[in-house]
Amino acid sequence: MNIKEDIKPISYIKAHAVDVLSQINKTHRPLIVTQNGEAKAVLLDTESYEKMTNALAILKLVSQGEKDIIDGNVKKQSDFFSLIDKQLKQKK
Repeated sequence: MNIKEDIKPISYIKAHAVDVLSQINKTHRPLIVTQNGEAKAVLLDTESYEKMTNALAILKLVSQGEKDIIDGNVKKQSDFFSLIDKQLKQKK
């Protein structure tokens, strides 16, 4: 991977939008967009974006679970399943 290929000025993006989208969708690598020599945005293909947001959601759940464990906000597995069974029976 050559990161130089993945950094483009906004003027290049404007002039070569179709080629840029094709590259992003083909390589699945993010493209860093610069303006006045500074990084200003990142372009991603939709598949990579979806995978990234799913991964972040999973990490958030793991982090919340770790906090619950540290805070002592846990139940025994058998108690949890008993509670679920009770709630399901009440709905019948």
